[in-house]
Amino acid sequence: MTPSLPPGLPIIPSGGDDGDGPAGGPFPMSENDFEAAVSDALDRIPPELANTMSNVAIFIEDDYTPQPGEDPDTVLLGLYEGVPLTERDSWWDAGSLPDRITIYRQPILEICASREDVIEEVTVTVVHEIAHHFGISDERLHELGWD
Repeated sequence: MTPSLPPGLPIIPSGGDDGDGPAGGPFPMSENDFEAAVSDALDRIPPELANTMSNVAIFIEDDYTPQPGEDPDTVLLGLYEGVPLTERDSWWDAGSLPDRITIYRQPILEICASREDVIEEVTVTVVHEIAHHFGISDERLHELGWD
């Protein structure tokens, strides 16, 4: 993790293989290189925006596990879990757990054919999930071209 990350944005990698997929499989990228791509994406967030983020932890996991009641074939590149800044009230600070942004490594590597593709997809995914922290909906992100 680079020291220039905004305060309060730890990256916590968890689990995984060595990233050496079979021919025709996911783009081969090590966990360390993927973590560096997430770190770089976070470094690109303008400081004035990063400084307004509150109580957020960034995680990297291999894959999303669909929850009970979800389609078992659900594939996510990233997930925001928490209370958006636009919905927080004075009660929120009283012992609330950090919001959680998870970036899923395997699905991103599955759709990418090059290192540049991975870096671009990680950046789009990080921006997308951070936008949810600020209360921006999927519909608005689509309007803005952040699909």
